[in-house]
Amino acid sequence: MGSVTHVLDDLEARGLIAHSTDPDALRADLTTGPITFYVGFDPTAPSLHIGNLLQLLTARRLQDAGHKPLILVGGSTGLIGDPKEAGERVMNTKETTAEWVERIRTQVSHFVKLDGDAAATLVNNLDWTEGLSTIDFLRDIGKHFPVNRMLAREVVSARLEAGISYTEFSYVLLQSLDYLELHRRHGCVLQTGGSDQWGNITAGVELVRRAAGAKVHALATPLITKADGTKFGKTESGTVWLDAELTSPYAFYQSWIQAEDSKVGEYLRQFTFVPVDEIAALETEHAEKPGLRAAQRRLAAEVTTIVHGADEAAAAELASGALFGRAELTDLPETTLGAALREAGAVELKATDSPTVVDAFVATGLAESKSAARRAVAEGGAYVNNERVTDPDLVLSGDQLLHGKWAVLRKGKRAISGVSVS
Repeated sequence: MGSVTHVLDDLEARGLIAHSTDPDALRADLTTGPITFYVGFDPTAPSLHIGNLLQLLTARRLQDAGHKPLILVGGSTGLIGDPKEAGERVMNTKETTAEWVERIRTQVSHFVKLDGDAAATLVNNLDWTEGLSTIDFLRDIGKHFPVNRMLAREVVSARLEAGISYTEFSYVLLQSLDYLELHRRHGCVLQTGGSDQWGNITAGVELVRRAAGAKVHALATPLITKADGTKFGKTESGTVWLDAELTSPYAFYQSWIQAEDSKVGEYLRQFTFVPVDEIAALETEHAEKPGLRAAQRRLAAEVTTIVHGADEAAAAELASGALFGRAELTDLPETTLGAALREAGAVELKATDSPTVVDAFVATGLAESKSAARRAVAEGGAYVNNERVTDPDLVLSGDQLLHGKWAVLRKGKRAISGVSVS
């Protein structure tokens, strides 16, 4: 492969292997390789999110080691929906699903190489399920699935009391069929995915063994969590999406800069291509001077560059610094400043009302009352555009507004908001 470290050793060092069907056999196949592997995404939303990003980056690591990725966007599985413990999914229309398939196909092609020796191929499972008759599906696929084994699956048994539809119960058959089809069509011998998909993935391995008499592999990455065990990738404002229209590059950058000290090294290993020994050095530096947040800043810059490109990452970094007084606000383009302030809960005020600093602090919620806002000014803890304010009755107009409309408000060191005056 030309790589010094075996790709499995790199995945192991980065904490990316939660489960593997037969690690020794997989290592042998990867070593004699190159092999073809696949990872699948269901279009249950118009964009992928941070959890999916981990799968795409894992695929890229395998591709960089010379192996060929098949990136599956599930035009048919997306119509059914993987069963969730929370209850029955709302089914999207065929038109919506088809539109989301196209959006996600465009999105995933950004993370893997589509040319060269190990060029990725984009596949859609609608291609082999759309023309499949119910009789053939039940005879050729259904006969390989013992119902008692399906009932024992964790997510199914959790739903039996409240009820689960036959549609969602059958999802595992469709996902397993994908593995069989990709094995037959492309010689695929490895499926990767998140550990929450392990039941579906191993069912596919079993189907390939029963229906094609072949031994294939499965590998799952761990569920990424915060220090308290809750799922990583959710913020107060909701899911962190990869689509810039759904989560602005600034908000995306902020979601990483806020990584907990105890988790930042883990995220650096899993979500970036920074060498493992360099990450260890960063962790040491971070332990000595946590206040500098060097590890978080590196993490945010790296992941934002991977997803949105170097220019957007630089703009987000500049905005993050500028809002907190570490860089010049006047250097920020209006699009970046606007996105950053909207993310920070900016509100709109009318110029005709001659809004004062006190009005703005109350309107944004930085102060709960006018007297509290006046107190913040009197105590020297109120800032407009990073300048300390001494006059609570200062009207926000003209020179105080960036790009003729924006004002950045800060109370103390960390509480930020803003207003647009129109």
